[in-house]
Amino acid sequence: MASLRGMQQPQLSKKLFKIIKSENHAIGAYESAGRERISIASQLSDWGEGTGDESISDVSDKLGVLLSELGEQEDGFAQNLEDYRGVLKQIRNMEQSVQPSRDSKQKIADEIAKLKYKEPESAKIPVLEQELVRAEAQNLVAEAQLTNITRQKLKEAYSLHFAAVIERAEKQIILARHGRRLLNLLDDTPVVPGDVRPAFEHAAQARQVLNDAEEDLRDWQPNLEDVMMQSAGMGSNMMPPEAGAGMRAGGVAGADVGHTQVGETAPVTSVGENER
Repeated sequence: MASLRGMQQPQLSKKLFKIIKSENHAIGAYESAGRERISIASQLSDWGEGTGDESISDVSDKLGVLLSELGEQEDGFAQNLEDYRGVLKQIRNMEQSVQPSRDSKQKIADEIAKLKYKEPESAKIPVLEQELVRAEAQNLVAEAQLTNITRQKLKEAYSLHFAAVIERAEKQIILARHGRRLLNLLDDTPVVPGDVRPAFEHAAQARQVLNDAEEDLRDWQPNLEDVMMQSAGMGSNMMPPEAGAGMRAGGVAGADVGHTQVGETAPVTSVGENER
């Protein structure tokens, strides 16, 4: 069914439809990787307990907690990518809405050319030429709306995408650094046969490492360069305010662009703060 939907897409939106579909597969892969990471973390803890070595058991259990949190970060990253993917869908929806306007203009132009070739004196030609003028005017507005929404939403989408990448990377770094702290609590001094290793003396420190990791994740705040949105003042018809209300009727006023329809005010601000 997915391939059938792709075949039914208007020509204008086919490429973006494919990108959105591919991103869905990528998001699924991140979700799967997160689940696998959590499973591996549990297996590591079980293995450590089975060694009968108190030190390895304690450290591997704590490592499992950190690795499990890494898996949770993958899941959160996938959810944030869904937000970015949703914005791309708004561009695709606009492309779908503009395609009929292009087709209508081309159909009238083709009909005029055909009549001029077969019936140069046909009375239909002037009528069709007037229709073509109207169709061209409508298409002109639709194309302007398309380029406006495309630029705006492209910046918004990839601002969300890169913000999600940065959040995932920085939180992974936090967890990895604390994981390395845990490794330093494990004494790997070689022993000779018959020697007995001393009891694990760093249980409290190992617990503190986890507490520190939890606190660092809780205190994490994004520090992002704002992506400036010059389109913040765009009118309800997806045109600059100076374009005038008279242009509105000529566009694709019913185009669904997600939470905002062309014909409604788009809630657009500077993208950079409060991004996920």
